[in-house]
Amino acid sequence: MQNAIELQGLKKRLGNFVLGPINLIVPRGCIVGYIGENGAGKSTTIKLLLNLMIPDQGEIKLLGKNIREFTPQIKKDIAYVFDDLYLPEDMTLKNAQNFHRKFYGQAWQDKTFSELITRFSLPDNKTIKHFSRGMKMQLGLALALSHGAKLLLLDEATSGLDPVIRDDVLDLLLEYIQNEDHTILVSSHILSDLEKVADYIAFIHKGQLLFMEAKDELVDQYGITSLSKEQLAEIDNDAIVGKRSHQFGVEVMLKRNLVPDDLELEKVSVEDIMVYMIKGERK
Repeated sequence: MQNAIELQGLKKRLGNFVLGPINLIVPRGCIVGYIGENGAGKSTTIKLLLNLMIPDQGEIKLLGKNIREFTPQIKKDIAYVFDDLYLPEDMTLKNAQNFHRKFYGQAWQDKTFSELITRFSLPDNKTIKHFSRGMKMQLGLALALSHGAKLLLLDEATSGLDPVIRDDVLDLLLEYIQNEDHTILVSSHILSDLEKVADYIAFIHKGQLLFMEAKDELVDQYGITSLSKEQLAEIDNDAIVGKRSHQFGVEVMLKRNLVPDDLELEKVSVEDIMVYMIKGERK
């Protein structure tokens, strides 16, 4: 089976910021959570995938094809949702539907769009400028999922949404991925959402991809505990990912396979891993 995304030696310079070189393979049929702090390079990566930016070097393949060879039909197999809805605000749902029907032609699915609009209870008598942020996000998803796309790219699309709408969005993503030919790459600062749905986590920091690993295996690799400074001195330095000092000692994240089995470690979250890796590097 072809991979959904293949990046080989991808590099892009923007002023003083340099993305890459990045090598990344995303298999079909999974959800990848793309994480990193602000300015790490998440949005730049997604813009490169969509050919909104031209890389300085490297190769990008989506659904088995180099993006330089994309035909209009292949482009219809890719959908995206950004952190805002980039449509004229005087449009209604009907206007948006008609526009996308003309744009996507035979690929457009009126039935799917109508079902999603009903599911989200979006009003058909209001223009987009009167939609809340959550409603705009839901409309963006409805449009993205109504032309049979095989690859869905989301860039901070759920930020600023209330928990109920975010939960609805996550349910929809999980339904979409039931088709093993579908793939999702989603960047988000809400890491608890990614823990619920992601199969893999890809972590980018200062333009460099630090890892892409299966989420469940990733969180099982590490643990957190509090130690005195004396106890910490006995720990193998290679086992220490990051630490936080407090008045009673040090809270530290450790690699489980490099510490004694009798050392009690608490389970970590994806957010713990990101924070400790960044802070650990700074110390």
